[in-house]
Amino acid sequence: GLAVEHLQTNHEGELVEAIHGARGRCAAVVLNPGAFTHYAWSIHDALAAFEGPVVELHLSNPNAREAWRHTSVVAPVATGTIAGFGGNGYRLALDAVAALLAR
Repeated sequence: GLAVEHLQTNHEGELVEAIHGARGRCAAVVLNPGAFTHYAWSIHDALAAFEGPVVELHLSNPNAREAWRHTSVVAPVATGTIAGFGGNGYRLALDAVAALLAR
């Protein structure tokens, strides 16, 4: 099984610190970056330094929304993206992490 830690924050700096704190301690990161998706280069950089799988998760499908939501600064450093499946996306993300770690 997987051991899971959870963090919810609206503060970009706190999220960056949590990602840095996961290095060497956690095998993977599942991240729903919300509005940070489109501009948070500090989160991009923190994820780029993380050495395990990174799954970007969105409850809605950003590509089915306004054009400005179509760009993600997280996607280039993510192993994969799950979007548009609502709360079920978290289960899908954990299934993906389990499969990636089993390789």
